Amino acid sequence: MSCAKDMLAVEIAGIKMKTPVMTASGTFGFGLEFIDFIDLKQVGAIVVKGTTLVPRAGNSGRRIAETPAGMLNSIGLENPGVEEFVNQILPQLAQSQVPVIVNIAGNTVEEYGELAARLNLPDVAGLEINISCPNVKQGGIAFGTCPDSAAQVVGAVRVKTNKPVIAKLSPNVTDIVVMAKAVEAAGADAISLINTLLGMAIDIHSWQPVLGNTVGGLSGPAVKPVAVRMVWQVAQAVHVPVIGMGGIMTAADAIEFLLAGASAVSVGTANFINPYAAVNVAEGIRDYLMERGLTHVGEIVGKVGNCL
Repeated sequence: MSCAKDMLAVEIAGIKMKTPVMTASGTFGFGLEFIDFIDLKQVGAIVVKGTTLVPRAGNSGRRIAETPAGMLNSIGLENPGVEEFVNQILPQLAQSQVPVIVNIAGNTVEEYGELAARLNLPDVAGLEINISCPNVKQGGIAFGTCPDSAAQVVGAVRVKTNKPVIAKLSPNVTDIVVMAKAVEAAGADAISLINTLLGMAIDIHSWQPVLGNTVGGLSGPAVKPVAVRMVWQVAQAVHVPVIGMGGIMTAADAIEFLLAGASAVSVGTANFINPYAAVNVAEGIRDYLMERGLTHVGEIVGKVGNCL
């Protein structure tokens, strides 16, 4: 049994995980919401929902809408703020003895730096930078759509923390490889992708947008082919680990990302319909490896195009 467990153990940018399956930010709350369903120790790492300097109420109106093979969301980074996270949530989460990665979001480069400094704590395993946020100093253009802006954010975080820094990339760009190289050069220890694709739904009866914020992020199985392609591109272009996500519902989905070059994966939208999703995916990867006589998950990373 110990050998079966060891075959899934990975280390991403210094973060040691029992399995390569993490929970994607914004889909697993702060982890505490799931303790009645699963033993949190069974997941590789918990990436908590986006955390900001001050509490945010989020967007008004409808925030979530189902779409064919996916989901649109426009939550607006609702969260209690970093102070409550550090003082109230993190101490409870630390008891689970699972790596805690904090997803951080800001409206300015300076805010990201301050968040990084305040989260440079023993119970924080690493930071994931949400660079899909609007840069208020540059007219609201998302940091993640401009290589220079993305690099500035990563650099600001890098100098304020000794924790592993993971840059989460937006797919809403012309060239994902350019973005990946920019954040790597700025000091990112790993890259996670993809964040949600920008989408919209319209109510044909009221002639109004379904979401209160008009547009939102598309996630779920519909985005998986795009995500796999981007992971494959980035994994060949950078020298840091890649964490793949986007539409992973089953172990087979996760294995596609691993074959494309991801060293670990994150399960997101699947958590909304199956609280055991991350555990089920990890178990499926283990079974896949054992069926093929492989001893470690690393043996399939980046092996697309190669036959056993």
